[in-house]
Amino acid sequence: MSTKSKKEKHIEKKENNTVFEDKNVLDETPASETKNESLLQNEQVDLPLKAVETIKKLHKGVNIPNMLTLFRIWIIPVIVFTFFFNNATAAWLGVFLFGLASISDYMDGYLARHLNQLSRFGRVLDPIADKLLIGSILIMLAYSNRLGDYGIIPAVVILCREILVSGLREFLAEIKVGCPVTRLAKWKTACQMCALPMIMVCEPGVSGKFSDVFNYVGHFALWGAALLTVMTGYDYWKSGRQYMDED
Repeated sequence: MSTKSKKEKHIEKKENNTVFEDKNVLDETPASETKNESLLQNEQVDLPLKAVETIKKLHKGVNIPNMLTLFRIWIIPVIVFTFFFNNATAAWLGVFLFGLASISDYMDGYLARHLNQLSRFGRVLDPIADKLLIGSILIMLAYSNRLGDYGIIPAVVILCREILVSGLREFLAEIKVGCPVTRLAKWKTACQMCALPMIMVCEPGVSGKFSDVFNYVGHFALWGAALLTVMTGYDYWKSGRQYMDED
């Protein structure tokens, strides 16, 4: 019994040593993995900081939103020039440039807020750029006879509203009263951005049934924009009218 007991003790001791060694190995492996994970976490934390610093360096000394607004104005003559060529290439080029201008209209406000580059220059020039773009294209659509007999009516309504709102903004600016853009006005702009390119491309750029579809949908959206134009114009007039009787 004593001999057997000694053998059992020897086996137990050997097993304990083996377990202890395995435990050390297990303890070492997570330590290295934990170290690697911590390095990865540090890199993940540093990446956004590096991106922010890169963006700051890129726009340091340059007001990107204002550059986008100026780009929207500079591109207007090029879009107008495409109307003098009655072919598909010129029509699609005009639509492509109009799409870039529309994207810049969204991006300049977005970047101005997120890059903290809000400026008086941008607040004044942004609505002017929009009116110049929309007004120029409406005039050229009428010139190229793409609005038809009745499409000229919403075009005139939109142009008159833009002149009215511009006058109101100038008046309210003199007395230091703000004239913020309403949600309904944003929907009006969205309708215009959808209607104009479809009418621009419906005849020279698209033929057959697709031309009719583009024409109907474009004119429907233009009439919708005109309706929203009247509603928003009245809201702006109502807001500004109360200041006109004051001395």
